[in-house]
Amino acid sequence: MIGIVVPAHDEQALIGRALRALKIAAAHEDLGAEEVRILVVLDACRDATEAVVHALGIDCLAIEARNVGIARAAGAQALIQRGARWLAFTDADSTVAPCWLARQLALRSEAVCGVVEVDDWSGYSSEERRAYEAGYLDAEGHRHIHGANLGVCSNAYQRAGGFPPLTSREDVALVHRLVAQGARIAWTNTVRVLTSARRAGRAPEGFASFMQGLCVSPQTS
Repeated sequence: MIGIVVPAHDEQALIGRALRALKIAAAHEDLGAEEVRILVVLDACRDATEAVVHALGIDCLAIEARNVGIARAAGAQALIQRGARWLAFTDADSTVAPCWLARQLALRSEAVCGVVEVDDWSGYSSEERRAYEAGYLDAEGHRHIHGANLGVCSNAYQRAGGFPPLTSREDVALVHRLVAQGARIAWTNTVRVLTSARRAGRAPEGFASFMQGLCVSPQTS
């Protein structure tokens, strides 16, 4: 069985689109009809996120941690207990490609670090977009780490000790542990996710924080 974990804190506006994309990826023919379970970890939600999840027929787990590391770890542990051999992680404001899961497994690695693509640049200046694109390597062999686009086999995940209870950069900490253990990691841009360009995110040092901090130094003559 393949497990997908989606942490969510007050994501009623975006999570429906994310989950519909995951359902398409879970039905990809290259998975050979292997069971795929999607689990949304509702972390201190006070809006209608849970109602959206239930309406789509997807399982959820409620916690009150307000901590993305704890949320991802709780989801991973629940799925491992249900028999998941592979764990895939994304975010409630992100939309995976139809081949997202199939491509992760086809790489035959112990972990897969994919890339993200901003879904909408409206609201940003052309200078901000250029600054982002100049610093982002969308190519094979990149070294970006995104909780919105991460896969790992359950055995390697457990050997690495899982996600630490961090409010940000829990994904980076996990991958660094995997690297230290010599895990086979695919750093690929063939596993892709569209993600929100919102400036106000949920993790204090997450992708939205990075987008908020985009700036271009004044040009000098």
